[in-house]
Amino acid sequence: MKTQGIIACLKGLLVIGVMMTLASNSVCAAPRGSAWGANYFPNIELVDQDGNKVRFYDDLLKDKVFAVNFIYTRCMDSCPLETAALRKVEKALGELMGKDVFFYTISIDGDRDNPAALKDYAAKFNTGPGWKFLTGKPEDVTMLRQKLGMYREDGKAEQSLSEHGISILMGNEKAGQWIKRSPFEETQSLVRVLSTRLQSKHVSKSTVVVDSRPPAESNGEKVFRSKCEACHSVGNEDGIGPGLKGVVALRDRAWLKKWIKEPDQLITGKDPIAIDLFKKYKELPMPNLRLQDSEVDELITYLEQYDGSDDKTSPEVP
Repeated sequence: MKTQGIIACLKGLLVIGVMMTLASNSVCAAPRGSAWGANYFPNIELVDQDGNKVRFYDDLLKDKVFAVNFIYTRCMDSCPLETAALRKVEKALGELMGKDVFFYTISIDGDRDNPAALKDYAAKFNTGPGWKFLTGKPEDVTMLRQKLGMYREDGKAEQSLSEHGISILMGNEKAGQWIKRSPFEETQSLVRVLSTRLQSKHVSKSTVVVDSRPPAESNGEKVFRSKCEACHSVGNEDGIGPGLKGVVALRDRAWLKKWIKEPDQLITGKDPIAIDLFKKYKELPMPNLRLQDSEVDELITYLEQYDGSDDKTSPEVP
């Protein structure tokens, strides 16, 4: 009896260890016959942006390499930035999207985010094949987030849109491999995980866009690459947001600093320039990046070097 008790205890510790690994940044490879399969993942019914009903495990996860994240479409804080960051990964993956890699963005706000709202949200980011935006019953989505380790770890209810966890669960269901990462990591790092590390078959690297630029030379450039590049270029090319060439000369410096640091306050305060930009760019809010004053100044200094200069090259944001 003592031996049986010890074995049961060890099994319990093993299950806890596997769950802790899934919730961390390390890859978890499930052994053959493990519980990390059809019997673990809730096979809940979801509806995509086109009104198609799907089952979470049967239709989305089974035998696929994927990335899953959760958003509110009406969030004016981190969700737009998270989606923009994933869009950069999508573009870099190229033809692998919809064939070797699939993205699933699931609304936490199932009572509001119907398929039409999700379709409109996806259109604002110009997403392509292989990326589904989904909604479902709030209680089902909550259970799903808990199962995936993507619910608040302290167990407290989320009182505002900004309090939900910002992370991506990436995996290869067939191989039993899982890894949780931040969407704000370097794009190429996330691309490597999805195109190489989680792939159990050979995929053509020619379809992956590789960032061959040298490391950032200044703190301002680092801020731009990590916080702004998902939506903007430093040239004239518009992306999700406007191209930023000439912006320092165009805008009052005090206003520009306020806009970069606290855009949400300018929008809610009905600042005419902020509202004009909000309407012009598909009513996608400029997110509050929680930048320090020093970071704002360094970013403006970096952007200033492109004002009126035609010999600078700029990173392209499609």
